[in-house]
Amino acid sequence: MFDARILETGEVVLSGRLDASQTERANEVFSRISTSARVNFKDLEYISSAGLGILLMNQQRLKNAGFALKLTNLNKHIQDIFLYTGFDKIFEIEK
Repeated sequence: MFDARILETGEVVLSGRLDASQTERANEVFSRISTSARVNFKDLEYISSAGLGILLMNQQRLKNAGFALKLTNLNKHIQDIFLYTGFDKIFEIEK
């Protein structure tokens, strides 16, 4: 199960498992972001390469407009994925 929502503060909250079957839902939420935003991974258990692709595509879109995503509360497993893929150099990650 996956859920993504944008809070009144503009923060994006992810929960569950972001895999290939959930990219449409994730992209629907991320496409509504038009300025810099925090993405809270606190309740995200898993992210696949498809999920990473959604994040990368939206980070590039926002960077082209002068904005960016800031990622927070990544669990150890997801932190490792970002480190191994080099995504830690693409995104600002708050520890």
